[in-house]
Amino acid sequence: MTLQDYLTLRNGTDVRGVATEGVEGEPVNLTEEAVENIAKAFCVWLSSRVGKTRVNVAVGYDSRISSPLLCAAAVKGITSSANNAIVTGLSTTPSMFMLLKDEKRNAELPCHGSIMITASHLPFHRNGLKFFSAAGGLESADIKEILHLSATYRFSENVHGEKISAPYLDTYALALVEKVREATGDETPLAGKRIIVDAGNGAGGFFADKVLAPLGANTNGSQFLDPDGTFPNHIPNPENKTAMESICAAVKKTKADLGIIFDTDVDRAGAVDADGKEINRNRLIALISAILLQERPGTIVTDSVTSDGLAEFITAHGGRHHRFKRGYKNVINEALRLNAQGEYAPLAIETSGHAALMENYFLDDGAYLITRLLIEMAKAAKQGKSLTDSIQDLKMPEEEREIRLRFKDGCDFKTLGKGLIADFERFANKRPYTTVAPDNYEGCRVRFDKTHGEGWTLVRMSLHEPILPINIESNAKHGSIKILRELYYFLKQYDFLDLTPMEKALADNRAALEKNWKETLSENPFCLFS
Repeated sequence: MTLQDYLTLRNGTDVRGVATEGVEGEPVNLTEEAVENIAKAFCVWLSSRVGKTRVNVAVGYDSRISSPLLCAAAVKGITSSANNAIVTGLSTTPSMFMLLKDEKRNAELPCHGSIMITASHLPFHRNGLKFFSAAGGLESADIKEILHLSATYRFSENVHGEKISAPYLDTYALALVEKVREATGDETPLAGKRIIVDAGNGAGGFFADKVLAPLGANTNGSQFLDPDGTFPNHIPNPENKTAMESICAAVKKTKADLGIIFDTDVDRAGAVDADGKEINRNRLIALISAILLQERPGTIVTDSVTSDGLAEFITAHGGRHHRFKRGYKNVINEALRLNAQGEYAPLAIETSGHAALMENYFLDDGAYLITRLLIEMAKAAKQGKSLTDSIQDLKMPEEEREIRLRFKDGCDFKTLGKGLIADFERFANKRPYTTVAPDNYEGCRVRFDKTHGEGWTLVRMSLHEPILPINIESNAKHGSIKILRELYYFLKQYDFLDLTPMEKALADNRAALEKNWKETLSENPFCLFS
């Protein structure tokens, strides 16, 4: 493989690619050879950071069909370059970092870094690698350096290290159980509660048997990887509408007190309350914010697409809302920056469900987030309250939507997108009914008055793709379509954008209005004269 071949595998702070054949037009590029060399390169990178000639590297993986083969390739790369591989087997991404911070474990089996083989919520044929040192997850520049080493470094040959099998997930789960028990003062604080887990075909099934059950919860109705190796035919994802509808329906069907959904590698989570209503996106951020701000006022760092209602909620609960850029590493690094300069910021969270708490090393850990909610649930129950009582004052928008416009092939989308966003800001500043948000760090966020939509839109660039995402929220019925219409007339001038998704949304709205009008006429032909 060439250097360019390796660099195409970089996906922000991860390595990702196609690992399994079966999808037309997507040839395998994350090969066993590539993973072997990337693992060797990570050892070189890690050795230079910890000051050791030989390092111990843990390797875990999720439940994808390609994961065991890629794990074997990573182990081969580690051991064939004179380092030791500690194989943890089926794991979650957060557990692969936490084992590096576990003092007891490291006293028995020192570990300098770790590799998690996963592609998160992506389809079955894709896979990837996430990397950790004791300082945390690697940055984008680190990944670029490792991929350069993969293609160019002359690795040692004929000097072999050791392969050690040492699972960790049970130890990680026990730590979560003990945290709940310590915080509640109860051995089984969830006794009498029915809590179901949807981990789909991911690694999060452990949470039902190894966390909830020991705490006394009834987990019947949960859906996750079965002992015989079969699993439900879907990939869990708190951002996916179908996946969230599935867990909401399951909560209602089983009359559960709480539903939990994890993504494949458990670094994200969402929940569902006893009424079958999502605790996701703004509601999830509000809930964990309320819990933390009750303990100590501070700053909540979120991504750029959170609602105005959430900002009001955080302020009302004694906090400051700091809306930053999309990307979980962006919000985490911003929270770290604020804390370093003396501003207490206990939470960095994305609407996607990535939540990182200061008390947990600012690790985006879906299982830890849910553990915090379980503690609050148990405490609320003792007071005759429900988990979501603390977010009853959160103002939710009447309507919200996201439209993703693709740049046409072959154009310089980064330059064109930057120019378009600057044009949109100038456009908004000239309109009497729009106001450009002053506290925005990404794209252009514009508020519309009551007559023109009573809400806001954010026009921004995707982090990695040639896509212009547009987020819209409105506090009025039919307000989002008014805002969308204004945007369409502005964007029509740019021939490098494919406006098909926007045109479809407008056409669907027209069709719905026409249908309603015809039904009204058929029921009351004289309504025009009334």
